[in-house]
Amino acid sequence: MKCLIALLLCVVCSLPAWSEEGMWTLDNPPIKAMQRDIGWAPGAPWLEKTMRSAARIAGGCSASFVSKNGLVLTNHHCVATCVEQLSSKGQDFLKAGFLAQQVSDEKQCPAMEINRLEKITDVTKEVKAATAKLTGTAFTLAQNAAKAKITSACVGNEGAKVRCDVVDLYRGGQYKLYRYHRFQDVRLAFAPENAMASFGGDPDNFNFPRFDLDMALIRVYEDGKPAQTGDFFPFNTTGPVADEPVFVAGHPGRTERELTVAQLEFVRDYTLIDRLLNTAEYRGVLTQYRSAGGEAERIAARTLFNTENSYKVQRGQLLALSDAGHLQRKRAEEEALRKFVASRPELAKTTLGAWDAIARAVKVHREMYQEMVQIENGRAFESRYFTMARTLVRGAAERAKANADRLPEFNDNKLPEVEARLFSGAPIYPEFETLKTTYGLTKMRERLGADSPLVKKVLGEKSPQQLADSLVAGTKLTDREVRRALWNGGAAAIAKSDDAFIRLAVAIDTDARELRARYEREVEAVIQKNSELIAQARFAQTGDSAYPDATFTLRLSYGRIKGWEKSGKVVAPFTDFAGAFERATGNDPYALPASWLSSKDRLNLKTHFNQSSTHDIIGGNSGSPMINRQGEVVGLVFDGNIHSLSGAYWYDKVLNRAVSVNSAGMLEALDKIYGAKSLVAELRGL
Repeated sequence: MKCLIALLLCVVCSLPAWSEEGMWTLDNPPIKAMQRDIGWAPGAPWLEKTMRSAARIAGGCSASFVSKNGLVLTNHHCVATCVEQLSSKGQDFLKAGFLAQQVSDEKQCPAMEINRLEKITDVTKEVKAATAKLTGTAFTLAQNAAKAKITSACVGNEGAKVRCDVVDLYRGGQYKLYRYHRFQDVRLAFAPENAMASFGGDPDNFNFPRFDLDMALIRVYEDGKPAQTGDFFPFNTTGPVADEPVFVAGHPGRTERELTVAQLEFVRDYTLIDRLLNTAEYRGVLTQYRSAGGEAERIAARTLFNTENSYKVQRGQLLALSDAGHLQRKRAEEEALRKFVASRPELAKTTLGAWDAIARAVKVHREMYQEMVQIENGRAFESRYFTMARTLVRGAAERAKANADRLPEFNDNKLPEVEARLFSGAPIYPEFETLKTTYGLTKMRERLGADSPLVKKVLGEKSPQQLADSLVAGTKLTDREVRRALWNGGAAAIAKSDDAFIRLAVAIDTDARELRARYEREVEAVIQKNSELIAQARFAQTGDSAYPDATFTLRLSYGRIKGWEKSGKVVAPFTDFAGAFERATGNDPYALPASWLSSKDRLNLKTHFNQSSTHDIIGGNSGSPMINRQGEVVGLVFDGNIHSLSGAYWYDKVLNRAVSVNSAGMLEALDKIYGAKSLVAELRGL
């Protein structure tokens, strides 16, 4: 026991306690650890090529370039919204799949943006100089202004093709400027049937063995032609072998491994429970709506899929944080760092109170949590109409200000993405929007109480259903030209508008901004300022030999193709095509599409299909390429096992596994099932 305690207290003093742990930035890879764990580490040319060949979908997924002509590989579930938006009552591409037999057949995805990282620059000194000795609102405003100035200088007059983000690493320990090439003309080339992309549905989600062709191919264009991207990952035609060291280059969304114990307890005891209950209820509403069949089934399919996925993630995270042993390890790590700070008089003077300051801020957050979530975060207004209305209302106010004084989401750097989403031609379904709006308003009244001034302001004397009906009936925001006129008309156009959702967004904007200002002043600024101090204490103790929390920026994870033991049984790392046919029952969610049933005799049923590996991943890694030492695609990450859900807070080498589609399996399906001859040739470099 004494040895175990000593180990826990030394975790923060060394390289990661588990080999293969970490989501590493490409400018600070764990060279020594990789050489120790897998006997090889990449050099600068390999890392640079990987950086330029990887990509991200701005909406929240990873991807990669897989040909010189702008072809991009990602997951089906990462482009499913595009597939749904391109569908119609008479042509359901989610159900039937989509294949462009030639480039001219590719269809443009509404409002999709692909980013390719080009450069990382350290701007820590500039950001911290701007906020030195500031607290509260002054701290937040100064930091926002500094970031706006840095990104504006980075973008210059190239906003149509360049995106720049100031990224917070190590919870404020470092600030890095990420410069991206921006592609906003993205077209769908291939997507399999949804039944095959999510074979096994919710029962198999976050489990293994799996038999999913969760892949899609899209293409980026510039000036109306396929972009010539230069660097890309060629396809490996055979896939990896068991225990082979391989790498994942993706954009993990967010981890919370550097949170204090007080923050983790708040997440466990309050936010996760609240989200889980809300998600469970929303799932029920969507399931009932979808059960009507016909168009309702098609329209609600993706929203229900995403909701079911969120429920499973939140439940897994709650169970992880309820594990007393793991949380005790966090307490031991925190106590070790606090003792280190106390032993250094100069460090103690500035930093010893940081943990208590964060705990006080967390208490404030809890007090205002529901109002913040419902009103400013918009949970009460569960509708695309409201999202567009708020964008128009706030955009009019914010764009009239100097760039440095705006809310960050309306900086010049962000406007191309904002406008692409706002003016998207994606279809909107009023009946479905009414359902979602009714649900959001009902939960707002339940969570805040009927006597809440905010509830009274929103509902007046109407029921949630009555207000939702009147809002949807009284909006013209379905029309893109109406949205464009309001955006271009600015504050004057907003003031004159009688659109029901515009009037709602205007009516609550002052209250929402006040909530946001209080949150930024009493919670966010306090946590950020003190997290910076804690990060500096970690650096004083260990340097930057540890990886930072995930921030939806490019990271490299290393690991091996490997199974694990489950209930005393060995889970093999590979599945094959034969297993998919054996698992099929003919009934949803285990019904193989007709294209697969008719192609069975042409397939090599021993071809590897899905695979598991020890990579440290999290949400956002979906669509990440898995590559070998030669920089070839050997897999496509689409999921993790159930144990990976604790990865938001810690990594367990024994059980955490990433799940991916095998490269040989992708080629086998494209060639022999879908007849995608030109795409197969392009992937093979022919």
